[in-house]
Amino acid sequence: MYKAKKILLLGSGELGKEVIIEAQRLGVVTIAVDRYADAPAMQVAHRSYVIDMMNAKELREIIEREKPDLIVPEIEAIATSELLKLEDEGFTVIPTARAAKLTMDREGIRRLASETLQIPTARYQFADTYEEFVKGAYKIGFPNVVKPLMSSSGKGQSVCLTEQDLKSCWQSAMEGGRVQNGRVIIEEFISFDSEITLLTVRTVEGTKFCAPIGHIQDGGDYIESWQPHDMTDQQIEEAKRIALAITDELGGLGLFGVELFLSGEKVYFSEVSPRPHDTGLVTLVTQNLSEFALHIRAILGYPIPEITLVTPGASRPLKAPIEAENYSISGVEESLSTPNTQIRIFAKPVTKQGRRVAVVLSSAETTEEARGLANQAKGCLQVNEK
Repeated sequence: MYKAKKILLLGSGELGKEVIIEAQRLGVVTIAVDRYADAPAMQVAHRSYVIDMMNAKELREIIEREKPDLIVPEIEAIATSELLKLEDEGFTVIPTARAAKLTMDREGIRRLASETLQIPTARYQFADTYEEFVKGAYKIGFPNVVKPLMSSSGKGQSVCLTEQDLKSCWQSAMEGGRVQNGRVIIEEFISFDSEITLLTVRTVEGTKFCAPIGHIQDGGDYIESWQPHDMTDQQIEEAKRIALAITDELGGLGLFGVELFLSGEKVYFSEVSPRPHDTGLVTLVTQNLSEFALHIRAILGYPIPEITLVTPGASRPLKAPIEAENYSISGVEESLSTPNTQIRIFAKPVTKQGRRVAVVLSSAETTEEARGLANQAKGCLQVNEK
């Protein structure tokens, strides 16, 4: 009998689905876990479980039952304190339990970057109550950016333009956070030229970088990404310096999505995800190895050749405009008629307003051409309630 390694994925969304597919290509046994049934990664995993991942007891029960070689978090909303205990008992958490805990909320990683590592970031304040929030907002100044400490895909994030926006921004953060503890971060609004994701891979051979990925966000959630993003040599070197500092501090093996702001020649740290990044979906058509293939190779300790950009490309996610238990996506044939274009449909069991349900991926000779093709292909798609 073939003796395979086993990974247990905590969080089973569209990114986890691609991770599972890459793991299975290398003969790995895969278990997908999430808080709802029929999540995208569950559809391709060997086994799956539905649990409350914030419940330490439920989390431990599944891990002790399966005894995976690797525990691979895909989202932030996990009982990370229990992961620390499990790691102490001999389980391997990717990249490390400490990294999972630090990046679970924005406070831990922001203080690490700014106060410990002295990495350039926007000025910030934290607040537990509305009164503290108001004081913090005035201290930072207007406009500012308000975020819950823990959220995904930009949920609960808003720009507070004036004091008239304080109540609505606070309410948005309270509703969008994954843990309703009332704590938020108020950030200085940086007037940046662009924002990028620098995919950084910690391997047994050392740290490697992908070509920078440019992206546009709306309310903290990405609506477009492209690779490569044009940067000066000075910007690239500073971006790599920042990414290396933060990922070395977090440690472990695997791929990290390091988000950065570019303002003139200055580079500011924004956030880091110790896992594949949504803006990195574009690498499915641009690189010799996608971010998902890189993540799996890295965490298994396998060698990784030089990461090369095969072609410029762009991605555009399709978001549902409606909440529906039964829905379909039309226009697929027309969309796929767009030159050099692929689609990934996530097949999420239900949809909510603003939820990503698919992504369009296009390649071309230039990023601008690829962005045009992706926009054209995405425009053909429509989410319909059935």
